[in-house]
Amino acid sequence: MKGKLIGDILVLKQPVDNPQELLNIPGVNRAVRLGRIKGLKREPEVEILLGEGTETIHRENHCLYKLDVARIMWSKGNTTERKRMGQIVRPGETVVDLFAGIGYFTIPMAVHGQPEKIYAVEINPVAHGYLKENVHLNQVQDVVEPILGNCREVAPRNIADRVLMGYIGNTEEYLDVAMEVIKNKGIIHYHESVPDKLKYIRPAERIKEAANGFEVEILNQRIVKKYSPGVYHMVVDAQVYKK
Repeated sequence: MKGKLIGDILVLKQPVDNPQELLNIPGVNRAVRLGRIKGLKREPEVEILLGEGTETIHRENHCLYKLDVARIMWSKGNTTERKRMGQIVRPGETVVDLFAGIGYFTIPMAVHGQPEKIYAVEINPVAHGYLKENVHLNQVQDVVEPILGNCREVAPRNIADRVLMGYIGNTEEYLDVAMEVIKNKGIIHYHESVPDKLKYIRPAERIKEAANGFEVEILNQRIVKKYSPGVYHMVVDAQVYKK
């Protein structure tokens, strides 16, 4: 049976004949089926198959993430990248996460690294609420400052040693913001969904174009996961020199 275990909740896409049998799967206490995505908020139709409620605490890489599986996206395919972010941050750095969500990358950076400060920006009030809870759950409130709003308007400028752009969508439209947020020298982690033939070409080109004359050194390009048929979720680590 295809599904993903988030906390103690098994999230399925297909109907189940006998939900009680799901309790035989290790770690499963509850189960839900997510249906069509609808409405302006793009929230899925939710059928509770087993147990009560859709809020849980997911544990990964010694980090805790509280979320509502019916309202918040959780990608198992991003596990390696979340772990990598916890290893890549350097002591004393200032980090700005432009699309923080519930703290997908912010939390492992704060828990496993030694950054001076992480400004975690999130536009969605629901995700921002869980971000604040997760900061306290992981006891990193001295490091992480959650900020509610559009990163174009509220992200601090000229401050970051490292900028996270861990969002798939119209991410390229915010590369100019990343350039404003970063110090004279810093690293941008830019995510994009890319057709196979362009996966090692288009993201890097977009960063260089957005740099608008600044020097850019591509440090790393890697596949995070397969996004859809013929399309890959890519991340590019780019060093930017403003002067």
